Amino acid sequence: MSLLSRANDVQLSRRTFVMSALLAGGSLVITPRFAALAQANEAKPLGAFIRIPATGKIELVIASVEMGQGVYMGLSTLLAEELEVGLDQIVAVPAPPDPALYAHPALGDQITGGSVSIRGFWEPMRHAGATARTMLIAAAADQWGVPTTSCRAELGEVIHAASGRRIGYGALVERAASMPVPRDVALKPASAFKLIGKPARRIDTPAKVNGSAVFGLDARPAGVKFAAIAICPTFGGTLQSVNDSEALKVKGVRQVVKLSDAVAVVADHTGAARKGLAALEVTWDRGVNATVDTAELERRADAAMAGNTVVAHSSGDINAAEAANATGIEGVYRLPILPHTAMEPMNCTVHVRPDSCEVWVGTQVVSRARTAAAQVTGLPVEKVTVHNHFLGGGFGRRLDHDGVIMAVRVAQQVDGPVQVVWSREEDVRHDSYRYLNLSRISIRLGPDGMPISWRHRVVGPAIMARFLPIFFKDGIDLDIVDIAESPYEIANKRVEFARHEGPEGMLTGNWRGVGPTRNAPAVEGGIDEAAHLAGIDPVEYRRRLLRNNPRLRRVLDLAAARAGWGNDLGRDRGRGVGLLSAFGSFAALIAQVHVDPRGALKVERLVAAVDCGLIVNPEVLRQQVESGIIYGLSATLYGRLTIEQGAVVESNFDDQPVLRLNECPQIDVHIVESAEAPGGIGELGTPGVAPAVMNAIFAATGQRLRTLPIDTAGLRRS
Repeated sequence: MSLLSRANDVQLSRRTFVMSALLAGGSLVITPRFAALAQANEAKPLGAFIRIPATGKIELVIASVEMGQGVYMGLSTLLAEELEVGLDQIVAVPAPPDPALYAHPALGDQITGGSVSIRGFWEPMRHAGATARTMLIAAAADQWGVPTTSCRAELGEVIHAASGRRIGYGALVERAASMPVPRDVALKPASAFKLIGKPARRIDTPAKVNGSAVFGLDARPAGVKFAAIAICPTFGGTLQSVNDSEALKVKGVRQVVKLSDAVAVVADHTGAARKGLAALEVTWDRGVNATVDTAELERRADAAMAGNTVVAHSSGDINAAEAANATGIEGVYRLPILPHTAMEPMNCTVHVRPDSCEVWVGTQVVSRARTAAAQVTGLPVEKVTVHNHFLGGGFGRRLDHDGVIMAVRVAQQVDGPVQVVWSREEDVRHDSYRYLNLSRISIRLGPDGMPISWRHRVVGPAIMARFLPIFFKDGIDLDIVDIAESPYEIANKRVEFARHEGPEGMLTGNWRGVGPTRNAPAVEGGIDEAAHLAGIDPVEYRRRLLRNNPRLRRVLDLAAARAGWGNDLGRDRGRGVGLLSAFGSFAALIAQVHVDPRGALKVERLVAAVDCGLIVNPEVLRQQVESGIIYGLSATLYGRLTIEQGAVVESNFDDQPVLRLNECPQIDVHIVESAEAPGGIGELGTPGVAPAVMNAIFAATGQRLRTLPIDTAGLRRS
């Protein structure tokens, strides 16, 4: 069950959706509002604004940020479909920080993540477009003195077919703004869609190709200086002393900024700042974590596994089932600390004045960034302006605003705007990490070899307790236990959560695929182990356990057919499967690998089948699934940070590599047509990769892996 499906506080439907409209600056402004929330404060509209000017393109102010996932394209398509305009008639505008206006209706905050953008705005955005279209048609009919039923909208015009008259939306905005806002409008049936479900070129691509797109790193306010920063390597450590004499001799260096836990060199350009930083003589106080290493952190996690837990899910009588059935499997799956390594390193540009603060950044939490800047400076939040730009990758890293806080702290000591850019080394060593995760799976089998009980103990941090408390209930982080009960029909289940945080001073956060990436290896590895013990084909085993889940069975069958499941691959090759029911969607992934006798591993092919309900744009869907698969495969093969003396050892792509082009396998994505409401796709491709590859390795070698990343040294057979 996904996080959004657990958020029952706000139901998104036409019954809870209301509209308002006004004429502002010569434009018709349509404001979606969610009645369930608006009733509490009728003065606070929620959602995105649609501005239809007298001339020019229609502006869609989008609350979700664009970080490569195609949300600008998706939400614009929903509006254009119902408004009866072309995508070329819409310009997407990033929303300013204002959670009262732009909070996601289910998350209650201005957040982009968790694959909830399309799901959250699927009906509201279409409803807004349909409402605007209805009002514009009514305005044209009123102007012409004809029935509204005799008029229709097409490509930004209202047409009266009987007389041949037509008029553009821009000429109708003033009259439309005076029309009553309809309480209910009919949305198009899927059979009438002209844009939704059809491939179309992304609206954000041209600017990214011609270089006009503005990312956080591209911010250039007048008089900006550039800062390179070094943060104390040890988690929770502090700055002890700095000798900056040589740094200040570097041409272009203007000043050295000393903070309690970091030091920054400010210069006329980045090259001088980096050179000045390298010339510093810095002494750090490593603090309480000075002796902590990976082995110690793993010992702590193991102790948490044996400690107290809270029950996150319980059904049937697990104790009786286990007592009556001795045959089964039990094992511990171990996941490492992971960074995000987005292509655009952390950066933020800030200008602090006595009475205001201005911030230029790319963030997934723009309103939180504004609040953080206000807290650091002591200014009222309304005195802080945040310009949010395209993100050069998010993956959950930019759900935290520590980079904004650091930049504001530096800017407080600088006269004028300053851009603080983290090196790749700082980016890796001071991330908001996906922390250590342990899963102990115990499955007992009945006489027929099928599971009779399922016990899963999850050990990890409670990110939601800090990040989004609505998803932390009764001591349970609803994200970290997501999918831990498995989608399989097993009579007796129990999921336990042992909260275990990282060392003091280490920031832990969300990572692409969130909770399901933590639990999928154990869930799908465990069920594969059970199938092997029962002597039943892994795909057939899963099919028998999904009798009442036709959507998941359908993607499983499609992926198996397209991958050639059951066909002989010859020696040293194998196929493995990973299923996922999360984010309101369903996915099956089948990996094909080759493992030679020396242990060399090659992932040759990955076949995905996905059911995401109604699809907004099939090409974007494929891009997202392919991207998620590649991200997940990088982590499966290489992802692991190690700790020595309280600091991260790895620093860049040489010792924390990502998948190279020549290593990328053939990826095939197959889409199941569905009339169901849309599910999420941004996170969907990542969680199934690790279990599919691990299960394929077992099929090829007979060696069962339970630890990531994959250690190929253990695969040698000669």
